[in-house]
Amino acid sequence: MTSFDIVIPVYNEEVALPQCVATLSAFARDKLPNCDWRIVVADNGSTDSTREVAERLSEEDARVSLLHLRQKGRGRALFRAWTDSKADVMCYMDVDLSTRLDALPALVASVEDGSDVAIGTRLGRGARVEKRSFKREIISRCYNLLIKLMFRTRFSDAQCGFKAISQRASNELLPMVRDKGWFFDSELLILAEKNGYRIKEIPVHWVDDPDTRVRVVSTAWADLKGLLRLRLGGIPKPRTQAAGPVP
Repeated sequence: MTSFDIVIPVYNEEVALPQCVATLSAFARDKLPNCDWRIVVADNGSTDSTREVAERLSEEDARVSLLHLRQKGRGRALFRAWTDSKADVMCYMDVDLSTRLDALPALVASVEDGSDVAIGTRLGRGARVEKRSFKREIISRCYNLLIKLMFRTRFSDAQCGFKAISQRASNELLPMVRDKGWFFDSELLILAEKNGYRIKEIPVHWVDDPDTRVRVVSTAWADLKGLLRLRLGGIPKPRTQAAGPVP
């Protein structure tokens, strides 16, 4: 039986967290019966009662656990949760569940079937996006195009908050990822593809969350600085190489 950790990185999400965990738990019980799954709430520096809410949820359900970090940073939360995990497959998704959970079984199955990393895409063929602002759509497309131009990558959507990784790939790739903020996803994917790890894209149905915590302009600037760092500094190699080139 595949063991599977679902990480939910949160910052000041006391309102959204209970419904997210309830919805995700019900879905996993129904649609992932052959997986030994666990939900990990990764609280990165919340200043509201998110930690207390997560503790209560973990007391009510043994499959829910809390990881509390004092410092902010989604990348920091994911790095710690995935590093601590002993599961065969580890994933994460946003607390707002903007990505429809229908794609979760395919995400897990992709890693079980041999992919090193599986990612949701809102920009690939077969994806469906609702209620996204024109500004965010343009910025996202331009950013992903810039990644392709700078690094000649093939994945279409670096920023979708819906990804899974194998235990082996996590052990080999995470030590190379320097960013602990929003650029974490992009850096991980660029390092993975350029080092020959297998990346599988899953088209998703995605609905924009009007209450998002993402600050578009500051996040885009941080992402650009991250891309320049990787471009100028070069792509590091893992201590243990991947099994082979991308097919």
